[in-house]
Amino acid sequence: MECRTGCAACCIAISISSPIPGMADGKPAGVRCVQLTKDNRCGIFGHKERPAVCSGLQASQEMCGSTDQEAFERLSWMEQETAPSSP
Repeated sequence: MECRTGCAACCIAISISSPIPGMADGKPAGVRCVQLTKDNRCGIFGHKERPAVCSGLQASQEMCGSTDQEAFERLSWMEQETAPSSP
């Protein structure tokens, strides 16, 4: 499956714990990555500064669904389900 251009659900819905240029501590879930352009494209796509977690993420029907909104909902759910439990 190819990514839907401009979707950016994976750049907003999920947390990223590794450093991102402009976000030294990564980013929490639900926060827009500073590297997203106005048209929701990755500003560091193909650059060595792009975190490995981003480069390794591959679009799939299970993850992305049929619409951008569905992708955001699915990724938000996955993030919530895999988040460490609070003591």
